[in-house]
Amino acid sequence: MVQKSKGPPVAASEQPKRRGRPRAYEPDVALGKALDLFRTQGFAATSLDDLSEATGMNRPSLYGAFGDKRELYIKSYQRYRDEARASMVAIFREEMPLRLRLERIFACALNIYLSGETGPRGCFTVVTAASEAVSDPDIRAMVLDGLTDLDKAFANCFRRAKEKGELPGSADPAVLAQLASATVHSIAIRSRARVSREDLEAIVKGAIDVMVGAKS
Repeated sequence: MVQKSKGPPVAASEQPKRRGRPRAYEPDVALGKALDLFRTQGFAATSLDDLSEATGMNRPSLYGAFGDKRELYIKSYQRYRDEARASMVAIFREEMPLRLRLERIFACALNIYLSGETGPRGCFTVVTAASEAVSDPDIRAMVLDGLTDLDKAFANCFRRAKEKGELPGSADPAVLAQLASATVHSIAIRSRARVSREDLEAIVKGAIDVMVGAKS
């Protein structure tokens, strides 16, 4: 019995090409998910399984994209710092009365600290990075750098205000800057403890009155 020919074989070049496996994640989105998790739970309480579930990436993919858990934590913290700085840089640079500038800076900080789908997440630096800084020199350097940058930014604001006559000649911009930074850290901690925004704003107003002088 003669079998009928099924036609000439398809050339290799005409064979349908397999598409490469599509990337199942976006690194930028995944880093944001890891940031949220670390910021909420801290470093020690966040497992690789937690990170895998939050980012939608398995462990090999996490290692390939970000390195180990510590590296991912550091990259998450750096992203938090970059985003926080970007949200405030214009307020620090624009010309405006000192009281208004401080009100806007603290309001911006509260917006950051009170955000979160399951509750206020506070400040990454104060809530989690400060704890890791005790034993990790790289994280400690990042924390100190962030604290120093904030002090310098506030000191510059108070120095400019003093030059414009908004503060008395006896005012010390460096000391006032430390008080302003301490207020930022205080509302960060209190926000994580779920103190109401109204109460936090009252703390901010009192601090500004001390730094600038109560309104008559």
